[in-house]
Amino acid sequence: MKLVIFGATGNVGQRITKEALDRGHEVVAVVRDPARSEAPDPRIRLVQGDATDAASIASVVRGADAVVSAISPRPGKHGKPAPSLTDAARALIAGLKEAGVKRLAVVGGAGSLEVASGVALVDTPGFPDAYKPEALEQRDALDVYRAEAGGLDWTYLSPAAMIQPGERTGRYRTTGDEFLTDAQGKSAISFEDYAVALVDELEKPQHTGRRFGVAY
Repeated sequence: MKLVIFGATGNVGQRITKEALDRGHEVVAVVRDPARSEAPDPRIRLVQGDATDAASIASVVRGADAVVSAISPRPGKHGKPAPSLTDAARALIAGLKEAGVKRLAVVGGAGSLEVASGVALVDTPGFPDAYKPEALEQRDALDVYRAEAGGLDWTYLSPAAMIQPGERTGRYRTTGDEFLTDAQGKSAISFEDYAVALVDELEKPQHTGRRFGVAY
C-alpha cells in the first residue's frame, strides 16, 4: 500500500511509519515544515502539508491507498501551535473525499473509552487534570468522525491509558468502546504494539466506520 501519514515524526507516528515500512509499504510523511523536520526513517520522504486544511490534504493524499492521522493536540517543535483535532477531522474528511481516497485511520485517545455504560474515562473523578483538555478534544474529534465521515472507510484507534516506548511483541487485545484492563487492573500498550495494531487494521480491516481500542 501507499500510505500518507500526518504526524509521522511524533512518538506514535514514528512507530507506525517503521511498522509500515518493515512490512513493505510505501510511506509519505506530511509535515508542516519539511525544512525544519527530520525524517524518522531514511526510507521515507517528507512533503509539506497542513492537516487542518482540506485543499492541502487533497493535494498530498491523491493516489494514496490509505491515510493515517497521527497528529497530536500538543504544540509542535519550533513554536508551532497545537492543531485543532476537530478542525483536522473535518479537513481530513473533506480532503480525502475531494481526492477520492476512502481509507483513513486515526490515532485517537483513551479518555473517551467507557469504564461503565455511558461513563467515559475522562469523566471519572480520578482522571488527571493535566490530560483532560487533550482527552476532551480527542473525544470531540471522534464525534466528528462518527457524525460526518459517511462515505469514508474510517477507523479511530484508542490506545490503553498508558502508552509509552517499549517492546514490539506483536501481541495485543482489542475492545470496542469499553476501557480495557488486564487481570491486575492495568491498562497499557507500547507505542510499538499500538503501531502493529494500526497497520494490522489497515491490511485486514475489522473495524471500518467505528472506533476500537487496544491494550495488553
